[in-house]
Amino acid sequence: MKEPKFIDMSGLLSFRILHEINKNKLCGDDLAEIIGTKRGDKLTPGTIYPALKSLRENNLIKLKQKGRKKIYSLTKKGQKELDLSYKLFSKIFKDLKTKIK
Repeated sequence: MKEPKFIDMSGLLSFRILHEINKNKLCGDDLAEIIGTKRGDKLTPGTIYPALKSLRENNLIKLKQKGRKKIYSLTKKGQKELDLSYKLFSKIFKDLKTKIK
């Protein structure tokens, strides 16, 4: 899928990660595949893992080691942040209508 030239969509990665982790506890590889598939491209480790690290440092997600995999889940702070983001998105974009061609 072609991306806009002048609008940076990469800033939504943290929101998307929180959204996906809210649905299911996931490892980084699964997150990269799910989000990449929805974006229409492949997320590299250099994209997903720094975002996960930042979310952990801000206490929005936590991890549990399961064998070699790190499984991520939301913290209470992360859930509150995601809920606020949903409300803000709804408020800002409530009147948007799009025609997908």
